[in-house]
Parts: sequence; structure tokens; C-alpha cells
Amino acid sequence: MSVAFTDEQVRENLKNVYDPEIGVNIVDLGLVYDVDVADSGDVLVTMTLTSIGCPLGPVILQEVTGALQELPGVSEIDVKLVWSPPWSPDLMSEDAKDELGIW
Repeated sequence: MSVAFTDEQVRENLKNVYDPEIGVNIVDLGLVYDVDVADSGDVLVTMTLTSIGCPLGPVILQEVTGALQELPGVSEIDVKLVWSPPWSPDLMSEDAKDELGIW
């Protein structure tokens, strides 16, 4: 049995989660490194934060879980927070760079 959503739909839902300090969604910021959707409906998101000491990290992680719970047929949600490779502005999408005035 396959699930009713794809990796791309997971990423689209994650675009509703914004870094409150920067005001850009976590996908365009380049914080989401990988998304894995299992046939069982389990979702694993591998991501980072802009800094290890990000004071809003717990809030962002809670919002990630909330955004994924909206997917039809989702089972377990696991958010794996990694620090390697470290985040840098080079990981941002062109849209995010334009929005923040980074060239």
C-alpha cells in the first residue's frame, strides 16, 4: 500500500513553516536537507537550523511536525536535526536570496 502524498508534497507543506527571525520559509532558506516518505506513511525530515544556538529551534521543530500532520495518511513523523553540513546562505533558494537582498 502506498501513501497518499509524495516527498514534494512534504516539502510544499514545509514551506508553511517560517524562521520567525528571518521571515523566510525553512525550505527556501535551505534548512531542509532531505525528506523521506515510507510506504507506511512515516516521514523523516533531515534538517538543520541557521545556528546551533537558535533560540527558536524548538518552535520551528514543533511547527514542522504540525505542518506534516496535515498530510493525508501520515503516520510517524521524525525530524532529525543535524549540524553537518552547517547551514550557510549559499543553501538558500534564489527567491529567498532576492527576498533578503542577498546576491
